[in-house]
Order: sequence, then structure tokens, then C-alpha cells
Amino acid sequence: MTSTSLTPLAPAAHAVRHLDLADCVGAAGWARLPAAVRRRFGAGHPDVDYTGRMELHCSAIGRVYAGLSRAFGSPLTGLQAHGLAATVRVRSNGQGGVVWERVFGDDATAGAATVRSTKEPGAGAQLTERTDGGLAMALDVFEEDGSLVFQSRRFFLALGRLRIPVPQWLSPGQCRVTHTDLGGGDFRFTLSMQHLLWGETFYQSGVFTDPLHVE
Repeated sequence: MTSTSLTPLAPAAHAVRHLDLADCVGAAGWARLPAAVRRRFGAGHPDVDYTGRMELHCSAIGRVYAGLSRAFGSPLTGLQAHGLAATVRVRSNGQGGVVWERVFGDDATAGAATVRSTKEPGAGAQLTERTDGGLAMALDVFEEDGSLVFQSRRFFLALGRLRIPVPQWLSPGQCRVTHTDLGGGDFRFTLSMQHLLWGETFYQSGVFTDPLHVE
């Protein structure tokens, strides 16, 4: 009788879960979005730079939060500006997530401010947005009146595999980001943070041009 030596199968590689906002929004809501928005946020969209101009407002309490956020990679900016040149750079992180980097001002000068975060698949139909310093938000994403809306549910610190909840009263407020297509390759980005006690701590709005727009 001949014995046969069996080699154990190597464990399957962990499948990378890619961000799919269409799945998060749901088929009906996704279909109501303009085609240009679906293209900009669709799975596997190409890397792109959007240029535009922004208004930035920050309350006195907001400036305190912006200062404290330096410990977490400065995800908040205390800039006050009108018509400030800005660039939004969108890149895949090669691990299923998408990096959004906003540069306020000329990034060739020392006065420029950069805010960078990564959107990643979260639990269920939610997604997570995480800064380089570990401050993160669990987000709902949905369609509202033809716009794509990202709205925070809670904040937490992501330190390795550890997740430390941040109480609502310690957070800068509920974050709501709206992407509204304006036609002709332009769109409006609006961000607002509303705190239960301090009111609006941050407000940012700007119009950007899509270099990949096709009539």
C-alpha cells in the first residue's frame, strides 16, 4: 500500500472590499443622481484633480477644534476666506478605498492648507471616512433632491484595529457634505458641521470644474 503525502492548501488571500457608493445609496437613489455625479463617484473611477474656488468660514469654537485637530493630522482648518483657490485630488489608495485631498490656496506656497481623508467601506450600507491621524467618521450616504449627501453618524478614533468612540459633545458637530452637479462640467461642494451646543462650527462651499466632463 502506497501512502500519499497531502500538502495543505494555502489559505485564501483576504478579499479586498472595494468602495461602492452605488450600493450604499441604493439602486433607486443612485438612479436619481445626474449621470455626471454617478460617474464621479462610481466604483473604479479614474484619479482626477478638480480645481475651483471656495468660501471658508469657521466659528470661534471651530478654531479651537481646528487647533486640537493638529494632533490628528489637521483634518479641520480654521481658515476664513472668500474666493480662495482650491484643488481637490481624488486617488485610489490601492486597498479598496478612495483618498480625497483638499488643498486650500496655492500648494506651492507655505500658506497652503491641506486636508486629506480616505473613504472606505463600512458596516452595511454605511461607509467610513478616516484621516491620516486616525480621526474617523461613520457616514450615511444618500441622494437628496438630485444631490449626493454624506452625513456623519458618529466620530471615533481609529488606532490600528482599535476603535475609540468620540462623544457627540466632544466632536466638532454633525458633518454634512453635499455634492450638487451644476451642469457643463461644474459642481458645488458644500460642507457644514453643526454642533448640538455651539451651532455651526465650520462651513465650506465652492464650485469646481470636472476635467473629465464630456458633453
